[in-house]
Amino acid sequence: MSETPSPQDAGRSARARNPVGGHVPVAGGLAKTGIAYAREMGAEAVQVFVANPRGWATPPGSPEQDEAFRAACALQDLPAYVHAPYLINFGSHTPETVERSVASLRHSLRRGRDIGALGVVVHTGSATGGRPRAEALAQVRARLLPLLDELTHPDDPYLLLESTAGQGASLCSRTWDFGPYFEALDAHPKLGVCLDTCHIFAAGHDLTGPNGMHQTLDLLVGTVGAGRLKLIHANDSKDVVGAHKDRHANIGAGHIGEDAFRALMAHPATDGVPLIIETPGGKEGHAGDVERLKKLRDG
Repeated sequence: MSETPSPQDAGRSARARNPVGGHVPVAGGLAKTGIAYAREMGAEAVQVFVANPRGWATPPGSPEQDEAFRAACALQDLPAYVHAPYLINFGSHTPETVERSVASLRHSLRRGRDIGALGVVVHTGSATGGRPRAEALAQVRARLLPLLDELTHPDDPYLLLESTAGQGASLCSRTWDFGPYFEALDAHPKLGVCLDTCHIFAAGHDLTGPNGMHQTLDLLVGTVGAGRLKLIHANDSKDVVGAHKDRHANIGAGHIGEDAFRALMAHPATDGVPLIIETPGGKEGHAGDVERLKKLRDG
């Protein structure tokens, strides 16, 4: 006898192979502002901040807006994600930064559950103060693993590690750098990856050419295992490969190019993985990039 699919599975089967959406503003209310912006850009997935991305404040949010946001995402089959503040760095040599990082990420994870987010994206940070990489990763384990162990509720989001463009003493910029990071966190079951195409290109992975994107994705899967890639930040790059500069360009207008994004959405590892744009141009530019990615996906 065949089993009746769950509502989640039914929604997944009806959804596009790669839902395409973007980061949306939420000033004025998660649902009131964010959902309206998503609708206007034609988004099939959304990403939001739940705190000032360049600060340490941990605002409580609005239960009314949280519920309205959850309901709208469920109604529209809109997968939602949270991006944690940029200041978070579990590899910092400054105790105050580490303590604040713990509080900030715990807040983002809790707020992610409040709004029904599937994942919370956090940058992997760097080993500051000239400290050895191994020492920084040991600190990552000591302070980040307990936060992962707190994720025991069925609605808790995944923690999604986003590598950097390789500036300074980055702990994770190339695909193989995810290996030691995952090892430090015991490859926790609530741990995943958010792959930023601009960051990985800037770090030195050439995504262009007939096999560039596929080779990079193969390396990632070989490092962290199948099923760990949960989200993609789809951004073109204003700079050449290996420039170590995090400067996003509109899809097809940078050095990565449209062919690489078409290849991205054809790789087995990206099946069902949403794409979130973080590109320039405001609402019109965002709508254009969403439409461009949909055409590359569906064409």
